[in-house]
Amino acid sequence: MPHNFVLIYRGSPINVMCLSDALSTKGIVPIVKDPQESARLAGFASMTQQQTLWVHKSEEQQALQSLKSLAL
Repeated sequence: MPHNFVLIYRGSPINVMCLSDALSTKGIVPIVKDPQESARLAGFASMTQQQTLWVHKSEEQQALQSLKSLAL
């Protein structure tokens, strides 16, 4: 990821989807990275089932507050 984005969560696709929706409702635009899907599209195998959720540095504090309020 570019240096102006920060990782705020790594976990199951279900939790990432929930957090992504919660952030979107607050006007924060999250980026979801799915290594398993990327590997599949490239023709490789991947054993991980975790996704990562990234936000722009300028939205990091607001995103972390939202993450804490959901208590996942």
